[in-house]
Amino acid sequence: MPSDGSWERTARHVRQQAAACAELGSPLYGGLLERVAQDLLDGGPTAAVLSGHEHDPRDSALALRLMGGVHRLVLEREAPGLAVFYPSVGGTPDVESAWPALRAVLEQHRDRLRRGLDQPPQTNEVGRGAALIGGLRHVAAVLPGPLRLFELGASAGLNLRADHFRVDGGDGSFVGPTASPVVLRDAWAGEPPPRQAVVVVERGGCDVAPLDPTTTEGRLRLTCYVWPDQLERLERLRGALELAVRVPAEVVHQGAAAFLRGVELAAGTTAVLWHSVMWQYLPSGEQEAVTARIAELGEQATPGKGFAHLRMEPETRGGDHAFYVILRLWPGDGGLDGGADRVLGIAHPHGLPTTWR
Repeated sequence: MPSDGSWERTARHVRQQAAACAELGSPLYGGLLERVAQDLLDGGPTAAVLSGHEHDPRDSALALRLMGGVHRLVLEREAPGLAVFYPSVGGTPDVESAWPALRAVLEQHRDRLRRGLDQPPQTNEVGRGAALIGGLRHVAAVLPGPLRLFELGASAGLNLRADHFRVDGGDGSFVGPTASPVVLRDAWAGEPPPRQAVVVVERGGCDVAPLDPTTTEGRLRLTCYVWPDQLERLERLRGALELAVRVPAEVVHQGAAAFLRGVELAAGTTAVLWHSVMWQYLPSGEQEAVTARIAELGEQATPGKGFAHLRMEPETRGGDHAFYVILRLWPGDGGLDGGADRVLGIAHPHGLPTTWR
């Protein structure tokens, strides 16, 4: 066990993740991660699994990488003693009873779990499609032609198919195909977005570690990072995986700046650049390069060749920290200067609900 206090730092990060999980509706992970943190300080099997990761930054989501690896073992039927407490495979959550089973998994599968720590979490939150669809309706109400949708940090590209989701508008109405396998319930609150049809004629994205949602490995990776006691998230994911087979969308293995350099505007259409909860993971130099390219594309926009930047990212505005849904349009309409930020609403970190202004 390290003697320089580094486990205390790691345990603090794990406890912060435990509190976040509990607040975001996963009491199972909230309780288990509290025990993981204490086991780490006690020099238990958690310390052996996490050895070498003492100095991982908080934003690397070490606790979620660990729990994703454990969940994968459950999904692959390699941890039957723990599976009985995981609702994702039909179990009943009970933190007190689940902890000894989890501790045994950490001990028995140490080497495999350590290898899994090298993989970043891949959640690809389908619920964030609620913010995307609302934002696209705002874009379509102002700028010309059908939309070409591009996503940075797209993971498996599930939200690139968001125009095929069915969204609960919060006022008794629904938006999107009736027979969609993805239904975003309680998705919108506040003043609903414009009633503008969204037509997407091109969709593509990039990721530094893309997943193919049409393969068994891709589906397993995506599922294992969903918190196992959040069955609605799992239901949305399974529906989105079904859509991914029907609706093509290419996600290339490429960084954000390099990908965006290849995006060009096209006459008679509007290019929409979208990203959600990924900006914090970009190095500052890459952020600057992406920002510069966005400005270039904005300068190239004309009334018949539009460009929009739509994002859902955690930001602090006016002293309030929230997951804001923000839109910028080029060229601007009568109420907007080209490239000016417009706050459309505030979203839950997992997208549902999105409250429109």
